This record gives sequence, structure tokens and C-alpha cells, in this order.
Amino acid sequence: MKFKQALLAATVLALPLAAQAQPVTGVYVGAGAGYNYTQDADLTSGSNFAAGAFNNQRKASAEFDDGFGGVISVGYGFGNGLRAEIEGNYRQNDVNNIDAAGGRLPGISGTARTYGAMANVLYDFNFSPLVVPYIGGGVGYAWTDYDNVGSRFYRGNQIGRSVSIDDTDGRFAYQGIAGLAFPIAAVPGLAITAEYRFFATLDPSFDGSSQSSTGAVTRTKFDSENFNHSGFIGLRYAFNAPRPVAVVEPVAVAPAAAPAPARTYLVFFDFDRADLTDRARQIIAEAAQNAGRTQTTRIEVAGHADRSGSPQYNQRLSQRRADAVAAELGRLGIQRSAITVQAFGESRPLVATADGVREPQNRRVEIVLR
Repeated sequence: MKFKQALLAATVLALPLAAQAQPVTGVYVGAGAGYNYTQDADLTSGSNFAAGAFNNQRKASAEFDDGFGGVISVGYGFGNGLRAEIEGNYRQNDVNNIDAAGGRLPGISGTARTYGAMANVLYDFNFSPLVVPYIGGGVGYAWTDYDNVGSRFYRGNQIGRSVSIDDTDGRFAYQGIAGLAFPIAAVPGLAITAEYRFFATLDPSFDGSSQSSTGAVTRTKFDSENFNHSGFIGLRYAFNAPRPVAVVEPVAVAPAAAPAPARTYLVFFDFDRADLTDRARQIIAEAAQNAGRTQTTRIEVAGHADRSGSPQYNQRLSQRRADAVAAELGRLGIQRSAITVQAFGESRPLVATADGVREPQNRRVEIVLR
């Protein structure tokens, strides 16, 4: 018994650290925000760029100031490192310069915004309980909004040459993700994330207009590139993260020379079985005997299962195991009203494992004398 108690105590003490390295299982939410850099974008006009306003060019290059962005996501972890999620995103950068015909255009103004929704697939590398690297990618749909983007060149008080784009277009979007998650030990399921994202869309097309130095205004289409590099800091919370198991109460010491009996007993089961072995009946009999000798007011019987099989099946299996132990206690003279029966399925493992692993120490019923 002393060896079994020592093994149980060592396992329980190790659980808080092991829980931090568990793969994300079930539903989670996340959010992040930070810096966004938009690459210089080629602007291509369907007719002579600005109808002669910029030396009859069909192509110019737009440069952008440093900007910002953010994402929110809802996802599901499959317990093996793989995650799938739906994401909403937003990015914004002001236009710094438009260069055409080898020269910088005057009077630059405007803002470029991109927002959309993505479906992502990610994979966590659970090498360490302190930091979890992950990579992923996604596809979706995003809208690019050019808000009063353009250039105006004045002659005295009159606009001489100008180009103006004020339109929104939606296109197919794609991205790559590389990040690090830092689990917070004090709050199971919570992690700080730091990640890099490359985000791009197919070239959006905008309606715009240009005015030449003679005052002639031309309506035309402008195609623009859209490539972004983002660095985001965020938080992620998994709702189904394993909680640390409560530390077993210390063994009571009787004033007599003989040591006091243990207050917690473990009954183990064979794989996918709920019937009692001879050894299991001996342990239950010892618990029933000690319940009669001490001032026990309540006996807690909790059933558990390993992670082989579905959570629903394991929940039912742990219930059958708990009922079998409670029935044996009743047969040994314990009043049924003094017994509390619970079933936890695979949610409270004694030994943390990946999904699908058969772990003998997790196939158990705990009897606690209160």
C-alpha cells in the first residue's frame, strides 16, 4: 500500500506541469493584434494611366506607411496537435507615395483597408510545456477598400493633374502562419501567442478617375496588388483544458502503534471492462472495513476511463465501473445513502496521455472516505 500511495502522490504532483503540454482539445477562442506591413503595390490602369496626367503611363507603384491589424478566431482542437478554425481579420495602412514614370506624384492621400474571413488549419508541436511552436495556413475571402486614394497636383488654386480611387473589391485570400504559444500554468487552457502572418489576396480591381492637365476627366479601372506581413501578439483560451487533480488527503495517523488506514483507495479495471477482479474486490473490502472503523460520514466513488474510444463511450464506461464498486460496497454492508457515485469519463486522467492511448492507471475507480 505504501508504494501505491507514493506512486499516486508523485503522479498527482506532476499533473499541473503535464497539463500545460497537453494538445488543444475541443473548442477554443483566440484574438491578436499588432503591426502590419503592406508591400509596395503595382497599380495598373485599363487605359493610359491618368489619361496623360502621368506621362501616359499605364502602371504606377503605391507605397504604404506602417499600419496595424488584428484577428479574432473560433476553433476546434482534435487532441493530436491538429486544429481547425474560422477567423475574421482586419488590416489598415495609409498611402505614403504613388510613383509613376519614375517620379513621385504630389499631393498623396488615402487609406487602404483589408478585411475578411478565413478558414485555417494549424498544427501544434507539443515538444515542451513552456512554449508550443505552431504553423498553419488558410484560405478565404477578403475585401480591399481604397478610401480616397490618389494624387492631386495643383496649378495655382486649380487642380491640374489628379488621380482618385475610392472603391471596394472582394477577392480570394490566402495566408501562411507561424507562431509560438506560451501556456499560462495558473490558468489551464490560457496561452499567450506571438505569430507572423503572410496574408495576400488576388489583385482587387477598383473604379477610379483621372484628370489631365487640360481638365479632362477619365473614368477607368485600376488593378492593385495586395501582399501583407503581420506580427501579432494575442491570447488563446481552450475551454476543455485538463484541470489539475486535487492532491490526495494525507494519511491519518492514529495514536496507536499501528499506522492508520489510508483514506483513498484505487480500484483498477481491465481494458474496456467494468467487472471486478479478485484484487479489486479485496481493495473494496478493505475500504468497507476501514469505513466502519473510522468516523466516515460519506464515501465518494468516482469512475474514470482512459482515452481509448470516444468521450461519450468512456463516460458510460466510467459510470458502469463506479456503479459496480458502489454495488460491492453495498453488498459488504455500507448503506447506499452514505455513498456518492460520480463518473468522469476520460476528463480526469491519472496519467496524461494523447487521445487513443490505452493507459491502465486511467482505467480506475477512486474510493474516498470522508
